[in-house]
Amino acid sequence: MSAIAPEPNAAKPPLLVPGALRERLSGWKDRYDLHCLEDFDDVESFLAGIGQQIEVIVSDGNVLPSVLLREMPRLQLVACFSTGYAGIDAAILRQRGIAFTTAAGVNAHDVADHACALMLAMWHGLLQADSAARRGDWRESTPARRSLRGCHLGIVGFGRIGAAIATRMAAHQMSIAWHGPNNKPEVMYPRLEDIRTLAEVSDILVVASRATPENRHHVGEAELLALGREGMLVNVSRGMLVDEDALIRCLKEGRLGAAALDVFENEPTPPERWRDVPNVLLTPHIGGYTREAGPAMVSRLEENVRRYFAREPLLTPEW
Repeated sequence: MSAIAPEPNAAKPPLLVPGALRERLSGWKDRYDLHCLEDFDDVESFLAGIGQQIEVIVSDGNVLPSVLLREMPRLQLVACFSTGYAGIDAAILRQRGIAFTTAAGVNAHDVADHACALMLAMWHGLLQADSAARRGDWRESTPARRSLRGCHLGIVGFGRIGAAIATRMAAHQMSIAWHGPNNKPEVMYPRLEDIRTLAEVSDILVVASRATPENRHHVGEAELLALGREGMLVNVSRGMLVDEDALIRCLKEGRLGAAALDVFENEPTPPERWRDVPNVLLTPHIGGYTREAGPAMVSRLEENVRRYFAREPLLTPEW
């Protein structure tokens, strides 16, 4: 559904948008008056000026200064381009009754595909096998791997992405269990009460949970040690959910078998941080980065903003 153009001679509603999305949202200029914090000397000068008038913030999911959420008097909606929003203080939004939308579900299938690709590549040792073949070594030089059939997969977070991962990996004849904050009677797989218990019974543990402040480091050293010397961790959600220092330490000390990561605590992750870390496969946060996902996320974002100004129900409210 296309956005409704303002009435002739009507003032365009002002929006605060992140500089990272400025070019991607350039087509909005005919309908909205776009502002970026980078255009102001500081947050205080923004708040003293146009910040008094703005009703909608567009976010890319990264850090959004909490002072904006507290002190913009007319703020009614934060519309997030991404599915993750670890950088946004949702508690302030709820306290003030500010609506919040995301792109949840737009690229869940792509992220699930990437999670499975990471699992399969790491489990089957494809990178090492490629290197061996290129230097003339044959399979006798490579230890035989375990079959994936009959192994146990633990999924942390059973939303759209977690469910899609389960569907894909069930075809590999894996035994599947999961953990999340709430029971879901419709899910056919068993729910375990905590992540550590799930890790203990898993050969592969996939992190697909929501990135919220209360979930920070909910996969820590205890969970990694429970996963064990032959276990594998896969993270396709957000880096802040895993204690990265503990992960690196466990890999270097051989107390965790392997890891495959698409997300990191700080992005871009410094390459030197991983230079001497064994048994780890890294990709640069590309799980949902497909040709189709970007336009779909912009379309979702645009429709939520359009609906707000048209006083229609939001398309994807988080609450």
